[in-house]
This record gives sequence, structure tokens and C-alpha cells, in this order.
Amino acid sequence: MRRVSRVATTALALLALAAVSPGAVHALPSADAPPPVSPAPPGGGQDLPKGWSLAGDGGGKELVWASPEPVPMGDARVEFYSGDRLLGRPDAARDRRSFRLPLNGARLGAVKKLRVVAGGRRLDEAGSGAVPSTPRPVAPTALPPANDIDPGKAGSYRTVSGAYTLKSERLPGFPEPVEMRAHVVGPADAPGKRPLALFLHGRHYTCYGGGEDAEGGGWPCKAGTKPVPSQDGYKRAQKLLASQGYVTVSIAANGINGQDHLAEDGGAQARSSLVRLHLARWAEWAEQRDTAPKAVREIAPADLDRVLLVGHSRGGEGVNRAALDSLYAPPADQDGYHGPVRWKIRGNVLIGPTIFGQNPVPDVPSATILPGCDGDVSDLQGEIYVDGTRRVSGGTALHSALYMVGANHNFFNSEWTPGQAKAPADDDFQSEGSDPVCSPGKGTRLTAKQQQAAGATYIAAAARLFVAGDDRARPLLDGSNRRAPSADPARVLSHAVGARRTEAFLPDASTTVRGGRLCAQVAPDTARACLPPTTKGASPHFAGWEASPEPGRDAVAMRWTRAGAPLRVSPARPVSLAGAKDVALRVIVPPNTTGTRFDVALVDTAGHRVKLGGARVDGLPGSGRTASYWGREVRVPLTAQARQKLDLKRVKTLELTPRSRSGKAWLMDAWGWRPGTPAVKPASLPRVDIGRLTVDEGDSGTRTYRVPVHVSGEGSGKVRLFVPKPGSDEVTHRTVTVRPGGHDIDVPVEVRGDTRYGYDVAHDAFVKAVRGAVVGSHHGGVTARNDDPLPKITLKPVADRVTEGKPLKWRMTLAEPVDVDIMAGIAFLPVDRGAELSTLDVDPRWVKDEVGQEPRPGRALSRMTDGESLFLMVPAGKTSVEMYVPTIKDNVREPDESLKAQLFPYDHNWEPQDGGPVVTGTVRNAR
Repeated sequence: MRRVSRVATTALALLALAAVSPGAVHALPSADAPPPVSPAPPGGGQDLPKGWSLAGDGGGKELVWASPEPVPMGDARVEFYSGDRLLGRPDAARDRRSFRLPLNGARLGAVKKLRVVAGGRRLDEAGSGAVPSTPRPVAPTALPPANDIDPGKAGSYRTVSGAYTLKSERLPGFPEPVEMRAHVVGPADAPGKRPLALFLHGRHYTCYGGGEDAEGGGWPCKAGTKPVPSQDGYKRAQKLLASQGYVTVSIAANGINGQDHLAEDGGAQARSSLVRLHLARWAEWAEQRDTAPKAVREIAPADLDRVLLVGHSRGGEGVNRAALDSLYAPPADQDGYHGPVRWKIRGNVLIGPTIFGQNPVPDVPSATILPGCDGDVSDLQGEIYVDGTRRVSGGTALHSALYMVGANHNFFNSEWTPGQAKAPADDDFQSEGSDPVCSPGKGTRLTAKQQQAAGATYIAAAARLFVAGDDRARPLLDGSNRRAPSADPARVLSHAVGARRTEAFLPDASTTVRGGRLCAQVAPDTARACLPPTTKGASPHFAGWEASPEPGRDAVAMRWTRAGAPLRVSPARPVSLAGAKDVALRVIVPPNTTGTRFDVALVDTAGHRVKLGGARVDGLPGSGRTASYWGREVRVPLTAQARQKLDLKRVKTLELTPRSRSGKAWLMDAWGWRPGTPAVKPASLPRVDIGRLTVDEGDSGTRTYRVPVHVSGEGSGKVRLFVPKPGSDEVTHRTVTVRPGGHDIDVPVEVRGDTRYGYDVAHDAFVKAVRGAVVGSHHGGVTARNDDPLPKITLKPVADRVTEGKPLKWRMTLAEPVDVDIMAGIAFLPVDRGAELSTLDVDPRWVKDEVGQEPRPGRALSRMTDGESLFLMVPAGKTSVEMYVPTIKDNVREPDESLKAQLFPYDHNWEPQDGGPVVTGTVRNAR
């Protein structure tokens, strides 16, 4: 592949904003960059917002956004929205300035509502100078009482560190092998076999060094650069666990980070494969110590029956998938590990995780850390690891969310932390102006060391509960309002579902609400949405997925202007609270509010009503940049009076009566609660995986294909299937009962053949678990591959021998029109003989505007850049465009000067193709 200069990639971001007119020549984008804007505006002549453009025509039309600055490589996916409607996830150019999304005939809607979002963070507002107005954060209340035990205290074992590197592994869908490298910390003097904690980092730059390419995202690393040692970033947590008797290993995943753009699931299955490949080696080494690397032999042997997985960012989604795959085998053709499962995963810790599939494993306990100042996965979508498990399986696994006020995304990993990292690193939370909550130096913002201490402490708390079975650690995780002093001054708030809770009030479409309204967690309609789209800030509970509106995700909204008007919530059938000690509610109030008070009462089917007591809920510190609408867990006791007067086996209504003068609140759910952590036995469930079938479109006629669906496992369960309608923004959905080996999910796709060159067209389907089933690969479909060749391209002279002051001209011509924009690069080559045209012989504005270079010092055109310097673009439906090089008259007597240039057409993957025509031009002296 030809090298593309940095100058050229920078130019694209600017030039994609302007309409292309015939005869124009522009600086060439990076090899996978999107095409420039089409002159035809969308939506009946509406003007696109700044930075946006359209390319192509008809079925080949693409939506393009150009960022004024490179978008840093991170864990959140970049997404295009129209209002609250997800349009899709664009492909990024290598310079990470330009992003393109095939529209496949879909309607854009109101173009003024276009948004670019990554993890809930608005990208296309950067540099606007607009700072969201936010109420002043409230002064922090006193820290909660200390827990009976503090897992953040170091243990008594001496620790030893080391590393190992094994032969790289090939994973499905990735052209390059992935490294098998790890950092090991363990106890040197602990008796017997010890539990194992495996850490997996997230998506970060893969390589560093090498001058201007100081940070890179490719794989393998180029000569002169080194892999970023992200696996070394959890040493503090590893050493703490090792001192307490745990064997720990932190594995490298740069090879996945550099290739996960090729994976439909963002690399979740690949990361799972990598985790299980390492676990398989540890299982072998536990049985044959003499075959283990030196770093493993120097520490206590690992007990693979007691495994804790810790995943950061996309690593969190990876370990979730690894836990799922260890219980329910994935399709063999999608998996990179095919051996036996010789380990038992007792729990997961997920740090600022992604969950693109919204498919948490329900029967493996989890603790999810939500960083309040996360500037990468800003919507804190990891909350779905809690909310998304409700009703899916038996509900005995504890799923905890830990909201860490003032923590950012990166600093949990010291190799992503400025001043600690070997490679370049930065604070991921950035704001136009000063953010009242998250800017460094604010009272609510944690320093890197404070954040790392708190992270290590709560990882150890999860290990203590999930692996060691010490129930004294549970109050740190389950909403019991206790703290670990080792994490001070961090404020870590918790809520949870599962364990010994019994389902009581979970709002859904069958729920009757009086005095409030049933609201949709994800909906573009303000009247239905729990939070209006104009709300400053966001809620982790309401993180978007593939569809909006999304059925099956509801809450109860209440708003009052006087105290005393009750909210009444009644499920379709009476619920049982028999055996519960308390009623536990998860209630959201707006950020920066204090003193919201409710009375809580229950009514049974006989009409008996008992007031249980009062509850107070305070909002979190928040700003317009944070996801601070988060459910606080409050509990009210089931008093002796309630047990005497109510039939707790037949409760029909929950009442919340505001005692504050005015306010807003949202009820997520309410449960019967009692202490304890039961043993979890994973249920035998069916597993659903949606695949991707790629077919040639053909030359004529219509063929019908079916979206590949794989159902394995045992039993039957329910999933919700979503199918976007091609050419519109409509998404149909239905609930399907699935059984292993069955064909209950049937999605036919019609593919029409033609003989005209265009882009591939994707027909998608996606699925989510409802009850009694799990989902692996949630997104797939049928892709109709363009099988028509690019028409022959010629570059013919229009004026290739001119007098100075006149422009040299050539015409690029397609043999026939196509449905998409066709782009080609122009590289200037050294001339074969005589004097070469220099930067001082052409219009200086052309050099600056089209090549992105300064004309001085004067140099040959072939030395302006080290790759393609210009690009040509033939708009969809057209067949030609002119290239010109404007020369200037300099009044200096000199011999004829010439240039030599070669055309490099770009294919459908925006890769330059060798073998294009070569042209020459000559400029005569005017004197």
C-alpha cells in the first residue's frame, strides 16, 4: 500500500466541509477516509450543520462528519444521531478526523438535529466555546460509616512480580496475530493453591515513539515504535491482591485494539478468546508447574476453580463475554479458543466498561465501577451490567454498581496516566472552560493516586465477596451505605440487584401508575422519554442501544409542586414480600439537589395500607458533561406493624408520597431485601448469536437470503428481535421464544442485482435477552457485496503544454457513471529529464490550499510531500472531473520546466490502487 502523508490527511478534514466543483483539485485524504461532500444538499435543500457533508447518490449515499481535531482513540464508539435516533456507527479515517456512514437509503430527518456522540459525549460541539449551564454542585455530605472490614488494607504475604511472553495467536476475523503477553504479581509464600485474578485493559493507543507518529492505533507496531504497555497499568491493584493471597495476571491486548474496527461487536468475542487462551495456559501450568514460565513458577500455584476477572473499558465487555462463553459455548467459527473449560469464574469487576451488546451474563456476580468524570465512556453505559440482568435468569447473582464521584476513565490504569505512563497519556475528561465537578483541582475531582487507591480497594472488596465468600464485604457493594476507609477521600456510592432480593416493583408496560407517569428509558419523544433530549447531563440507566424507542425499558417519573400528592405504582399481579427485612428502592433525583423526601407505604389486595417510614434522597454532584442522574438505593424496614396488618404475600401497590415542597424523581425499581449472599448456580439457558452473511449482489433479479442465527445451550427462553427496515428509519421488533437448534428467528433479506458499481449494502438484525436466555453476538445480518468492477479510469490531457501564467489541465474520466463518488489521488514524481516545476512556479495559494504546504523554500513538486499530494473526485452519476495546476509568470528567463504525475484510484475500502496512468506536462517561458 502506498504511504499517505500526514499533510494530506489533515487537508481532508478541512476540504470535506466544502462542496466540490468540476475542475477542482484537493489534498488527498488518508487511505480509508470518507469522500468529500456532494454538492447536493439533503432534506429538500436544508443546509447541513458545520462539519457535516453528504457524499454519493442514491443507494451509495454516505453521511460524512469532519472533526477540526483528531478524535482520540478510546473505548467508546463514535455514533451518528439525528436527534435521539441512532443513524449508525461510522468508519473512521486513519487520521481520526473524518468519519463516514453509508446511509443505505435511510432518511436523515431534520439535518439541524445531527449529532456525533461517543459514549454519550457530544463530539461535534467541541471548540464551539459553549459551556453547558449547570447548577453549582452541592457541598459533599459526610462520608458514610466505615464497613466492618476494609479490603484495601494490604495482606501479610510477600509479593513477587514478573512477566511472560508466549507465541502469538490468530483470532477469527483479524489478519494479524495477537500477542500473548502478561504481567504477573503473586504471593511467594502463600500455602496451597491460590485464587486467580485476571486483568484485561481497554482500548487505548497500541504503539508509541517514532517522531510525529508518537501515538498509533495500528498493529503490529511499525519499526521504530514500541507497544504501549497497558498491561502494566494495574500493578497497584495486583500487588494489593497478591499480598492478600491472590495470584494475579494482567494480559496485553494491543493486537485486538489495533484490529477491533474489523469486528462487528467491537472486539468483545476476540477479547473473550484471548482471556480464555490465557486461562487455558494457567490451567495447564497448575497441573504441570515445570512447563510454566519463570514468572509463574516463582509464585504460588493458581486455583482455577476460583477465578475473578477484572476488565477496564472494552476489557470489561471482554471479560463479561469470557464469563458468558465459559458457561455457554460460542459458535466455533466465531471463537479463537476451542479447548475445554477448566476454570470457574466466580465474579467480574468491570471498570468504566462498554457494553455495546447490552448482554450482561446474568449468573456471574459482578461489580461495575462507574467513574463520575468519565470522559471516554461518558454515558456510563456499564450500568446495564446491573439493570440488564433483571428478570433474565434466577436473580441470585449479586450485580453491583459503584458510582465513584470525581474519577475519570483513564487513571485506573497507570500506563494511561500522565506522569506515570511510559507512553504519552492524558486526562480523558476535557471541557470547554472549567467544569464545576470534574476539572482538575475541583473539590469533587480525585487525583490519579486517589483514584487508583479507590479502584484497588473496591476490586479487592469484590474479590473478598465473590471469590473468598466473605459476606462482611457485601455492604461495600450492595447499597448498604458503607465505605472502605482505604479508599478515602473518594466517595463511592453503591446500589445493586440480585442476591437475596425478591422482585417486587419493576415498571413495565403492564404497570399501572397514578400520580406520575410510566416513562421510556430510551425514546426520541419528549412526552414518553424519562429524560427529555434537552436535559443537561444524562442517566447511566438510560444509555442508548441499537433502537430508539426501545421497548421493554421503563421507569416511573414523578414531578410535584406541593407535598402530599402520592405516586401509586401497581404491577399487573400482586407481589410477595414475605421473608424480606426491608423494601429497597432505587430512586433517581436531579444532580446537585438535596433533601428530597418521601414517605413509603404498601397496600395489599384487601386494601390494607401501612406506612413503612420515610426516605431521603440526595442528588450526585453533576454538570452538563456528566451522567449523574443515577439511582440511589434507599431502604425502609418492613416493620412489625406492616407484618401484622398486611398480607405480604399479596401486595398490590407501592406508594411514594413527597414530603418536599417540590421536585422531580424517577423510580427505577423496588425489591424485597434481606442480607446475605447466596451461592449462585448458573441456569441452563439457550444462547443466541446473530451472524453475518456476505453475498454477491449479482447482475440481475432478486434473491432471498436469511440472516444466520445460531441457538445453542439448553431449554427455551425469550428474546426481543429488532429488524431495521431498509431505506427508512423504521425498526420493527417482536418477542421470540427460542430453543437450541431451532429456527424460531427467521429474517429474510431480498438482494437485488445490478451491473452498476456501488458500495456494499448491509441489512441488519439485532437481538436482546428478555427472559430465560442469553445473547452472545447481538448484531448481524446480510451484506450485499458490490460485485461490479470499478469502471476504467483514464487521465487525458486538456492542456499539457502551456506558457507560464496558464494552467496545466487534465481530465479524469470514468468509462460509465456509477452510484457513488469516485476518488483518486495524484502523486507528483521526479521528472525523467530537464528542469522540474517547483513550488515557486505555481500559484502560492494553490500550494497552501490544495496541498497544505508552504511554497517557500522553493522545491520541486515531487518533494512537496512523501505521498499523494492532491485528490480528484468524480461525483456520483457524473463521468469526469478536471485536474489543474495553475502556473505563474515570473519574468525570469529560464528553460522549459515540466512535471510528472501518477493517478492512484481509490477502491471501495478507500485504499489507493497502484497501476494508474502517468501524465507529464510542460511549461514554456513567457519571454
